Amino acid sequence: MGEQAVTGAGTTPASEAGGAAATDGPAPTTAGMTADGAAGAAVPGAGMSADTPDAPAGGTPGAGMSADAGSPAGPQARTADIVPGPGGVMTDEVGVVTGELTLRTEYADGQVTLRVQYREADEWYAVTGGRAALADPAGLDAVHAIAVGLLNRPEG
Repeated sequence: MGEQAVTGAGTTPASEAGGAAATDGPAPTTAGMTADGAAGAAVPGAGMSADTPDAPAGGTPGAGMSADAGSPAGPQARTADIVPGPGGVMTDEVGVVTGELTLRTEYADGQVTLRVQYREADEWYAVTGGRAALADPAGLDAVHAIAVGLLNRPEG
């Protein structure tokens, strides 16, 4: 792959700085890269707050920022193994499921959704009535704990 070209005030090319880029001023504000090593189109901030003080808040999806690591703003999920009581758990796709299940509580886009699967199976099923608005993603753990408390009835 080509080399990354960094532009901005106070930078010295790596060839002039003894193999490492040196700075004598503010941090670079743009970066671009092409396969042949030529400077590509500038990408202001590239969504990284370390690049510039006016970078977009929350990072850029796919840039490895906190939103990708399960921050409160991004999708999150909690799981627990459960055994429902008599009557099982009603799902939208296949009706009632019974026996040893895994419950997953998902948060995305201001919504919490409950899903179940037979333990170690691949298919997930939406729990009927298991979707609600959740304004604060910090509430995900509480919602999950309540769902587990209601659905896990190993003694019947």
